[in-house]
Amino acid sequence: MILNYIWIAFFIIAFVIALGRLVITGDTTVFPAMMDSTFASSKTAFEISIGLTGILALWLGIMKIGERSGVVNVLARLLSPVFTRLFPDIPKGHPATGSIFMNIAANMLNLDNAATPLGLKAMEQLQELNPKKDTATNPMIMFLVLNTSGLTLIPVSIMVYRAQMGAAQPTDVFIPLLLTTFFSTLTGIIVTSLYQRINLVNRTMLIFLGGLCTVIAAIIWAFGQMDKDTMNTVSTSVANVLLMTIITGFIVAGMRKRINVYDAFIDGAKDGFNTAIRIIPYLVAILVAVGVFRASGAMDIVIDGIRIGAESCGMDSGFVGALPTALMKPLSGSGARGMMVDAMATYGADSFAGRLSCIFQGSTDTTFYILAVYFGSVGIRHTRHAVTCGLLSDLAGVVAAVAISYLFFS
Repeated sequence: MILNYIWIAFFIIAFVIALGRLVITGDTTVFPAMMDSTFASSKTAFEISIGLTGILALWLGIMKIGERSGVVNVLARLLSPVFTRLFPDIPKGHPATGSIFMNIAANMLNLDNAATPLGLKAMEQLQELNPKKDTATNPMIMFLVLNTSGLTLIPVSIMVYRAQMGAAQPTDVFIPLLLTTFFSTLTGIIVTSLYQRINLVNRTMLIFLGGLCTVIAAIIWAFGQMDKDTMNTVSTSVANVLLMTIITGFIVAGMRKRINVYDAFIDGAKDGFNTAIRIIPYLVAILVAVGVFRASGAMDIVIDGIRIGAESCGMDSGFVGALPTALMKPLSGSGARGMMVDAMATYGADSFAGRLSCIFQGSTDTTFYILAVYFGSVGIRHTRHAVTCGLLSDLAGVVAAVAISYLFFS
């Protein structure tokens, strides 16, 4: 519903501003430009979706191999000591624990088709433990914040879009994305734990979180010692090595499990084709709306206003062009995706704003959409501190994305 209002607002605001330009300044080019943008944006959306088909088929095929080979189960077992402390209200051995582990692991591996059903199953099982059926419990909120923080190890879709938009090195945002999503997730965990009075000062959590923070700090320090060219080269090389290692590891795991690796790949590739076709109407809708909004001059007014505000405070304004993606992400994944594509199309895939928009897109997840779907599936009406914790996690992701992008790409 929120996206519906935003979509309508784009057209109405664009029309009002264009009408004002026509009547007040006599600009007769604005309405032809808006109509041209509708056709151009529709064509761009279709070309992007079709162009994604092969790459999505490839990656979802690889992911299906990882799913059937048991990689997700292994990851769940590795995370078990940590998540049992994050969900102290779940009885030991309750089936909800397994569903939560599987969902988080699937999200980390970008297995969207597997993650959502597992997440809904986990919510149903958590609802069985809920004494107040219309009110969210602590485990439900922690579970959803972990989802909305967007922790992902393999941001496949971001790199796919960058490749489609002509980026010289589509994987150059891989390391910055890992760093950014770490900070958003860590913030979500800490904020939710404070609300729920969960003690994070125990041996297991200190080792886990301390270890992660040490690794992240070491990565930031190491890259901070490099010049920009070396940093980009090393970041891209490491990303490509990691991704190729994951592909090979999934295939080897499938061989060890004695599954039919080829058939698993084909099944996943079919999902990739269906996904590419399914996103066409969403991309057309949002790209046309954004195109009209931009052609009318409304986007320039918003961006220029923020830029002037940033510059008046003595700040660099290079990040402003990517802000629409960050503002849209909590509301709609498809909307933010459209904003990301628009930023790359407007400023260039390898521009600072183009790269930052990709990092914004991957730093968090669609907070309001996830809350609506997961809570709505079990009839939760009182969400307590879920929205607050989710949005604070989003804010941390935005701030981290800007800082890390300046470190890597400025």
